[in-house]
Amino acid sequence: VQLQASGGGLVQAGGSLRLSCGASGRTSSLYRMGWFRQAPGKEREFVAAISWSSEITYYADSVKGRFTISRDKAKNTVYLQMNSLKPGDTAVYYCAADSEYSGNYYRPISYDYWGPGTQVTVSS
Repeated sequence: VQLQASGGGLVQAGGSLRLSCGASGRTSSLYRMGWFRQAPGKEREFVAAISWSSEITYYADSVKGRFTISRDKAKNTVYLQMNSLKPGDTAVYYCAADSEYSGNYYRPISYDYWGPGTQVTVSS
C-alpha cells in the first residue's frame, strides 16, 4: 500500500485545514488508517484513527472536539478536518495504514505503511 498526503499549509490560529491521504496498491487489505504528527524535537504522536470497515474513530485528547477523521472507501482516501487550530498543532502530519490488527491504534509501531508527511504550520 502506498500513501500520499496533501492539504498542509500555513494558517492563522483559529483557522481550519483539511488533510487528505490517498491510498493505492493493495487497498482491499486495509484494516485501519490513522494520522500522526511530529513537531521538531518531539516524538511522533497519535492524532486520530479510523477503522476502515466500521468507521469507528479514535482521537487524541488534545484534538478531540476540534479534529474530525473520516474516510471515503470508494476513493481509498482518509481525511482529517482540523478546526480551531492552535500554534501547538504545528507539526509534520503523517498518514498511516494498517493491513491487519497489529497493536493499539495509538502506537506508531502498529501501522505497516506510512506516507511522506505534510507540513502544518499554525501562526499565532
